[in-house]
Amino acid sequence: MKNSVLKNPLKSGLLVGATLLTTLLLAALLIGCGREDSAETIGGSQDTSRADTEIRLVYPEWSSEIASAQLIQAVLEERLGYRVRMTPVEVGEMWRRVAEGEADVLTGAWLPTTHQGYYQEFRGQLEDLGPNLVGARIGLVVPTVRPGRQTDASGKTGRELVTIRSIEELSGHVNKFDGRITGIESGAGVVARTQKALTAYNLQAEYHVITGDEARMLSRLRRAVQQGEWIVITGWRPHWIFELYNLRFLEDPKGVFGGEESIHTMVRPGLQEDAPDAYRVLKQISYKPEDLERLMRWIQEDDAQDPYAQAVRWIKLHSEMVDSWVKAAE
Repeated sequence: MKNSVLKNPLKSGLLVGATLLTTLLLAALLIGCGREDSAETIGGSQDTSRADTEIRLVYPEWSSEIASAQLIQAVLEERLGYRVRMTPVEVGEMWRRVAEGEADVLTGAWLPTTHQGYYQEFRGQLEDLGPNLVGARIGLVVPTVRPGRQTDASGKTGRELVTIRSIEELSGHVNKFDGRITGIESGAGVVARTQKALTAYNLQAEYHVITGDEARMLSRLRRAVQQGEWIVITGWRPHWIFELYNLRFLEDPKGVFGGEESIHTMVRPGLQEDAPDAYRVLKQISYKPEDLERLMRWIQEDDAQDPYAQAVRWIKLHSEMVDSWVKAAE
């Protein structure tokens, strides 16, 4: 039999062709089955609409919100098969777009204090899916240590930087801070609270808030730490700078900045009907500040070249947590 095939090239070619055709048909069948499996909804029924459904996600360009937005994009795309369109916007615009149906999701609603004004304005026009992170905080932040080596085994460094511990003490150190509080964009809740703090602590004649973007604020912080200069910034956690520098929140005895906060996911009305699987998973997503700070650090170390890739890396490392979000949505 073997010799007859070798002696008849036409017959050999027909056998090879038939084998190849069978292989291709089998592969096509397997691929088709795979596509059907991937199109199943969380509940098990067939649904091929996810890949055709675009989720519009808006976020402010803060390190924490960039990280959370990329993470949620990766979960929706990698685990559910949706398409997600990401749009960076200023904070007020973020709330407005979701409230007016121009976007579907925002994941950076700081409540109850930071975004209180936006929440009061738009609360009746969007749906609160609850916190995706508990334990957030905002306030005025100072660096406590400059670069250098420790001086003794006790841990005392001899390189203290800003020594005050309370907002009340700012009044006695105006020259040290050059009368400046370095902030982020003017529409941010932490900046609005800082303006209220200046009034509450009777500092409005001595200090003014310099607003800009986060990158500029962090650049000024970095320079001040390196040069041993005093600086006070509008800060928040989670943020990767708390892993990089020795920082502390100034005590706020008047409670202007509020206490511990939660970061909520908000969606436009109707998303549950238009993208039910996405809605159910968004409602389940929840993580700790240290979890998000890890992703923030990865993005920072990568110079923000590919934050989505870092989010996918985070999903792989926290696969059990992500599985629970998806499974809980069944």
